[in-house]
Amino acid sequence: MSRIPISAPILRRLATALVVAGVATISLQAKPALARGGDDGNILVADQFNNRVVEINRRTHQVVWQFGNGSDLPGPHSVVGTNDAERFGSLTLISGTGTPPGLPGCSDTVNGCPDNRVIVVDPHGDIVWQYGQAGVAGAGPDQLNTPVQALFLVSFPGHYGPHVLIADQANQRIILVNLRKQVVWQYGTTGVSGSGPNQLDNPNSAELLANGHVLIADENNNRVIEVTRTGALVKQFTALGTVSGAAFASRLPNGDTLITDSNNNRIVEVDASDNPVWQYFTNTEAGSNPTPLPTRAVRLRNGDTLISDQFNDRVIEVNMLGKTVFTQGALNTPGSGYDQLNGPYDAKQIGDFTGLTPPFGK
Repeated sequence: MSRIPISAPILRRLATALVVAGVATISLQAKPALARGGDDGNILVADQFNNRVVEINRRTHQVVWQFGNGSDLPGPHSVVGTNDAERFGSLTLISGTGTPPGLPGCSDTVNGCPDNRVIVVDPHGDIVWQYGQAGVAGAGPDQLNTPVQALFLVSFPGHYGPHVLIADQANQRIILVNLRKQVVWQYGTTGVSGSGPNQLDNPNSAELLANGHVLIADENNNRVIEVTRTGALVKQFTALGTVSGAAFASRLPNGDTLITDSNNNRIVEVDASDNPVWQYFTNTEAGSNPTPLPTRAVRLRNGDTLISDQFNDRVIEVNMLGKTVFTQGALNTPGSGYDQLNGPYDAKQIGDFTGLTPPFGK
């Protein structure tokens, strides 16, 4: 496989960072080094309304790494309303979604606090790659509008080598961007919301499946769809028509699909025929926010499910019996101090890509 030519300084910086991460000269064959914190159970959290991404030591609940200084203005050391974060190698991919007016973490109650960037940050907190312009909403070259999720990958069919797949929510599209900031693949007609062919309504996540298809949480259409790279819709999941607000979806090793059914405050696993086979509600505990609107649920390799319980201000891990085995954050109590979160939108266990798109080739 040929190397990607590096011409711009920003690409050289990213190439250097990728070498440190273990992807030597952006080669597809190299294996990644262990992430900061290794595969020891540390959890990476997009702490949405605290305008930060934090790495949490599972045993001590302490923050051991952070990006974002809390500012509601996007800048070289700040991120606003982050909805998603992923650690790959020593680097961290962060979606700077922005915050609408009226929500915490934003001082502008009229216009809101936009960010509209997807950034790659090194362990020192320096941005080494960026797609989108700080505070600018658009659909042109190097522009995004409310990016809610991004993932790094090297194996998209027909577009091998390092790319970033982005759920560009307000532009109603999923886009694949190469390191030169070119959009090389897209599903969803830009700026058009709908449920017809090549249409989405508020897409909230996308994952590349092992079969080369893309699994999309089509939030306002209350469905999860599986599409081919040529844009053909091959499967649809709604938990037999009960999903309301599909916030996230991933394909599990057993072939089932795990869906964050946000408006129902539920995580639901469905089989290939769309039959629910497991579910968990996040609003049944005494003192819970009645509508916590969970946003991400990730099945871990140990079989537990890690849930971003957004408006309960916590991240929880539950086992298949529904027992909570880990909690970060105080129930329905926002904060930024020790063991506190504020509207966590995404959480992943570092080094565990069970059900998710692995960043590097196998």
